[in-house]
Amino acid sequence: MFYGAIVWDPLLIVSQILCLQCLYYLTLGLSMFILVGTRVSRMSLVYFFDYATLTASTVTGWCVITSFLLSALAGACYILYLIERAKKCLDFSATIYIIHLFMCIVYGGWPSSITWWVVNGTGLAVMALLGEWLCIRRELREIPITRYRSNV
Repeated sequence: MFYGAIVWDPLLIVSQILCLQCLYYLTLGLSMFILVGTRVSRMSLVYFFDYATLTASTVTGWCVITSFLLSALAGACYILYLIERAKKCLDFSATIYIIHLFMCIVYGGWPSSITWWVVNGTGLAVMALLGEWLCIRRELREIPITRYRSNV
């Protein structure tokens, strides 16, 4: 991991975005399966992409909210290992949530629920800030230098 001159590599950026998006949805699916799957008779994409399922008025809605926030926490860890730069955390986090917004618009229309916006805005903030904090901690670690004595 060298931090010299940054070379613009669009293939790397696109592959990082795709990998992060897939890991985000895998984590969301796993947490939905654990938290929501026990409460409903049949899981579907409605819980992923329909803004009406993000509601604070039911226990199932709280489980969906918790799943989204757990996925944001996991996303910060994914950013730590895939992106490795604190400067890029906000960019990649925002990209994940913008793609999610477009998928929600295609699936169920424009999200008109304030709860949807609050949960996804909080998820974006958690992912970006925690990812940046983790990356900064890694970048500021001391570099171990071993000194060998020469036998001259």
